[in-house]
Amino acid sequence: MPLDPRFALVPRSHDRAEDLAYCRRMLAGGSRSFSAAARLLPPRMRDAATVVYAYCRRADDAIDLGGAPEFAVRELWYQLDRLYAGRPTDDPIERALAEVIERFDVPRAPFRALLDGFAWDATGRPIVDESDLIAYAVRVAGTIGILMSALMGARDARLLARACDLGVAMQLTNIARDVGEDARRGRIYLPMSWLEAEGCTTHSAAGETFDPAITRVVDRVLTRADELYLRADAGIAALPPDSRVAIRAAAWIYADIGRIIRARGCDSITSRAHTSWWRKSVLMWRARRTWVPIDEDALSHPPLPEAAALVAASARP
Repeated sequence: MPLDPRFALVPRSHDRAEDLAYCRRMLAGGSRSFSAAARLLPPRMRDAATVVYAYCRRADDAIDLGGAPEFAVRELWYQLDRLYAGRPTDDPIERALAEVIERFDVPRAPFRALLDGFAWDATGRPIVDESDLIAYAVRVAGTIGILMSALMGARDARLLARACDLGVAMQLTNIARDVGEDARRGRIYLPMSWLEAEGCTTHSAAGETFDPAITRVVDRVLTRADELYLRADAGIAALPPDSRVAIRAAAWIYADIGRIIRARGCDSITSRAHTSWWRKSVLMWRARRTWVPIDEDALSHPPLPEAAALVAASARP
C-alpha cells in the first residue's frame, strides 16, 4: 500500500503541462528561495529543475510526515529503479521525472546518494563529528547541486565538485537556521563532538531560551558554510553563461540567511531567520549585474573527501 496519498496513483493524463503544473503545486507555499532564483534559470532547464525539486520535496515529506520513514525509504528505492528503467507509474511526478532523466541524461549516482541521506534521517543516525556533518550535507544537498549541473549540461568533474560545495554550504545554512526547530522535533544536526566541546547536551539545543554555548556551535557551522560558498564561486563563474545568474542569486540568497543569523547573535533557538522578499529582489538584481572571472586554481580544488566518489560517479569525460 502507498505510504500516503501523495504516493497514490492518479488518473493517467499523458499531458506534460498538467504534470508540470502538479509539480509546481507541490512547491507552492514553500521553497521560496528556489522559487525566487528559478525565475532566472534559462527556459531550457527551468521546467526540469521544477520537476527535480518537486520530487525532492515529496520524498522529503514522505520521510518527515508519512509516519513510517524506513518504509518510505524502501518505496523511494523501488521508485528510483522504475524511473531508470523507464517504467514510471501513473503518478505525475514520476512521469515528469522519468522524462527529465531521459532527456537530460541525468546520472543515477546523485539520486542514490540522496536516498542514502533520507535513510540517515529515517534511522535517526547521529551526526558525530564534522565529517558526518559534511557527509550528511553532501547526500541531502550536495546531490541537488550535482543534479542541477547535469540539467545545465555541466558534467566536468571540477564543476560538479564546486556544485556540491554550494549544495553543502546551503545545507549548513539550513542546519544553522533550524537548530531549535529541528531539536524540538527530536533531530540534532550539529556535530556531537562540537556540542561536547562547548559543554552542551542535545537538550540544550531544544531549549526555549538563548544559550551562548549553542550559538558558538552555530557560528562554527556558518563559518564552514562561508568557506564553501567562497569556493563555489569559482564553479558558478565557469557555468554556461545562461545559468550563472540564477545560481549566483540562489547562493547569495542562502548566504544572506547566515548573515541574518549572525546579526541575531547566532540565536537559532528562539527565532528562525529568513530573507525578506525585498532583500531577495536586491540580491537577484545584483546577481544580474555582477561578473566574476574564473579562478582556475579555485575551480580545480579537489572535491570534499565525503563527496569525491559521488563526483567521480556523476562526471562525464
